[in-house]
Amino acid sequence: MQPTSNKEYLWRPEGRAAAAAKVKAARIKKGVTYKALAEKLGVSKTWLACAIDGQQWVPQEYADKIAQELDITAADVAYMTEHPYKGYADPILYRLHEVFDTFGPALKELIHEEFGNAIMSAIDFKVDVERRPDPKGDRIIITFDGKCLPYSLAGKYPW
Repeated sequence: MQPTSNKEYLWRPEGRAAAAAKVKAARIKKGVTYKALAEKLGVSKTWLACAIDGQQWVPQEYADKIAQELDITAADVAYMTEHPYKGYADPILYRLHEVFDTFGPALKELIHEEFGNAIMSAIDFKVDVERRPDPKGDRIIITFDGKCLPYSLAGKYPW
């Protein structure tokens, strides 16, 4: 299961917090400041400190440079090359929640208008993500394809 909060993400068993602590210890042992290391890498010191904390995605080339500058292995900085969950929830997940918070009630009404007293299955379900080029910025197309499940009228009301 994917973590949904920062705490679950940073303190999960794979040890992102431990990996970050190892990189921080290497930086201190080497006697280099965030500012000095950032200048060598050509990045912001704030971005670098945040990246070492596991809160920024780091391109492989920069992770390799960090490892080289701190005399540690590529495995020690591998966590930085994973896309992090930020803040309380990952930005993509936050936006998906926002979409459903905003459009969910309207979608519910439209489903009931079209299908009657029914819901969409999340078991007999397909989802797809596509990219559509657009001159104003590429579009993310998410398609949900779920079986229509009419509510059962079996039993005695209210059931």
